[in-house]
Amino acid sequence: MRHWQLTGFGRENLRLEEAPRPAPGPGEVLVKVAAVSLNYRDRLVIDSGMGAALPFPLTPLSDMAGTVEALGEAASRFRPGDRVLATFFPGWIDGPAPGRADALDGRALGGQHPGVLADYVALPEDWLVRAPALLDLAQASTLPCAGLTAWFALVEQGRLRAGERVLVQGTGGVALFGLQIAKAHGAEVFVTSGSADKLARAKALGADHAIDRSREDWPAATHRLTGGRGLDHILELVGGAHLARSLEAVAIGGRVSVIGVMEGFDLSGSAGPLMMKNATVQGIRVGHRRALEDLVRAVDATGLKPVIDARYRMDELPAALDHLERGAFGKIVIELD
Repeated sequence: MRHWQLTGFGRENLRLEEAPRPAPGPGEVLVKVAAVSLNYRDRLVIDSGMGAALPFPLTPLSDMAGTVEALGEAASRFRPGDRVLATFFPGWIDGPAPGRADALDGRALGGQHPGVLADYVALPEDWLVRAPALLDLAQASTLPCAGLTAWFALVEQGRLRAGERVLVQGTGGVALFGLQIAKAHGAEVFVTSGSADKLARAKALGADHAIDRSREDWPAATHRLTGGRGLDHILELVGGAHLARSLEAVAIGGRVSVIGVMEGFDLSGSAGPLMMKNATVQGIRVGHRRALEDLVRAVDATGLKPVIDARYRMDELPAALDHLERGAFGKIVIELD
């Protein structure tokens, strides 16, 4: 089979190689991978490991959809022919995230665990969920990280209700999932971007308000558009000092879900609006398997279709990473078939 291998930090250390097809061990499932989607996190892992030591050589990327090929001894959750997704944080089934205050557990696929950019992967059956019936496998591959992150922030943790006001920053994968999930729940959705074309495309997806951050101050625009009430939910996808802007825009009693780190891991903002608005700032670490299963059911119930900006072949990983670097409208997918 083919698989991509990262032998050291940096894209110059990526190689497409051949290897024996894995055999599923006890409790494992062999999956024929059909599609793998890219996340901003993948770029950070390839470049630096996000500060963690990696077990080189490493197969990169975390988000996979495929078909069960064979079962290892005692594996019983799936049958050959079932369509499945990988979970981002293996072993986090439900409830609080694993780890301790003094020893965080950040092990994920395509990082401390081997990734999925291979023709076949053998994974413990508990690391998989069934794919949505209504999506093709390329679309389904976008759910485990980007889709679940938006769902976990808005629905699992945010308890989103109809009529609430939701803002998503930009038009990447998490942002567009946030837009679609919020609209499916009857929310009023605001989108910020510096691209008039991307804002028009977001409006076509159902966004109620499109704010061009290159032309106006976006927190002031949200104040104007909401009559001064502000936003009930903000997906903070920039990070760093940008958190201060979200605290300006959030409503009294509103919630800011910190997801992105494009402007750095060190957050900053005034305690004034945080305290005076009784606002909640919450970190989101993707989500657990049960929430992904909830998202799958919601996708089938609502007909939500993930937005794929481009599809690349297995041997086109460098071009796909270049596209990720430029910025995508939605998701970028590598198809293996």
